[in-house]
Amino acid sequence: MAESQNIEWKESWRDEYLKWVCGFANAQGGTLYIGINDHGVVKGINNAKKLLEDLPNQIRDVLGLIVAVNLRAKEGLEYLEIVVESYPFPISLRGKYYYRTGSTLQELKGAALTKFLLERQGKKWDAVPVPNVTVKDLKANTFDGFRIKAEKSKRLATEDLQGTNKELLENLNLYADNENMLKRAAVLLFHPNPEKYITGSYIKIGFFETDDDLKYQDEVKGNLLEQAEEALDLLKTKYDKASISYAEDGTREEKFTFPQDAVREALLNAIAHKDYSSGIPIQISVYNDKIIFWNEGQLPGNWTVDRLTQKHPSKPFNPDIANTLFRAGYIESWGRGTIKIINACKAHKIAPPIFTNTAPDFEVTLINYTVSSLAAKGLKPEFITIILYVQKHQSISNSVVQKLCKVSKRTATRYLTDLEGSYLVKSGSTGAGTTYVLKGDTMGTE
Repeated sequence: MAESQNIEWKESWRDEYLKWVCGFANAQGGTLYIGINDHGVVKGINNAKKLLEDLPNQIRDVLGLIVAVNLRAKEGLEYLEIVVESYPFPISLRGKYYYRTGSTLQELKGAALTKFLLERQGKKWDAVPVPNVTVKDLKANTFDGFRIKAEKSKRLATEDLQGTNKELLENLNLYADNENMLKRAAVLLFHPNPEKYITGSYIKIGFFETDDDLKYQDEVKGNLLEQAEEALDLLKTKYDKASISYAEDGTREEKFTFPQDAVREALLNAIAHKDYSSGIPIQISVYNDKIIFWNEGQLPGNWTVDRLTQKHPSKPFNPDIANTLFRAGYIESWGRGTIKIINACKAHKIAPPIFTNTAPDFEVTLINYTVSSLAAKGLKPEFITIILYVQKHQSISNSVVQKLCKVSKRTATRYLTDLEGSYLVKSGSTGAGTTYVLKGDTMGTE
């Protein structure tokens, strides 16, 4: 047994540990052990029987919770087990709210507290009403553009599109419950200047030669539907470079550094899932060989980034925003966006995408390794040859390295070992059939 999301050890009882009980109740529940040190060793407590009587009443009186307090013993040493269930409504300790995440305890404040309280009421941040904004304040051209896209996607009935703008908003569920006030989602999606009401609701794009050498940048503002179109156009025409080639029949072909389908999905996922309460814009950093999409947001509870590499349900951070983007044909509603990014990178023969979620940050990184970019990192030619081969063919084995680099089996093993962890990871069974894939390709990877 080890400390985790649901387990905490304390060597003795202190009243301040009511915070941990509160944190478990506000999260997924958990067990607090009294009489076990930080190394998991049972030390025992002398007042176990008294605490067994006092703690249930103290926790009930201070937190309003009913918990199970059990007396346990190991090798003659007594310790307590406090089992806390997850509660569907917010629990506070003297006016403060705590939340257990991972193996840490956090006091919820500001935007995090607002989000938590809304969720406990069965609401999402984008569904909160905005006073003093009416349909007349919204942008007529955006409604027109939405109708064109929604008609093409066939995800709204024709009669729904033919009504007034107010009726369209009602059909998109963008009015609050009382139908007198528009939701935040409506302001973000259709207002000419949503930043007037929601700070940081725009996109920053920058081109970097190195991490500290910004060459040029743009800020994309307006409502989310306008931002999606303008940002996609900028990324294609200003921030990416297309190589021109001609097929045998003379047909002109363009190939961009990054697959356009992956760029589109990564951008729209950032727009749909961003935590707009943070006040920080979506940030897209473009380099010669990679592009990073960053937004403040997080995965659903208990999800890891590995979940994104396989079929998964759609759980949008902003359901009302996501629904409107879906009706307009911008996104899917089946959680397929990350799978489409993976497949687009594979078809484009570049490295697999890297998904990173370190709360409150979420990133999608697309990488297109080149000879020049790898040489700039100081890699020897043999290593560059191996990485580019894996990028094109998805995997490599020891025998292929031997032929590719004209080296012995022992040397090929050393090359793969040196690259493992930084660029490559093992895939499949170990031994004679061992293959390596680029780091970030977690599909089928041990």
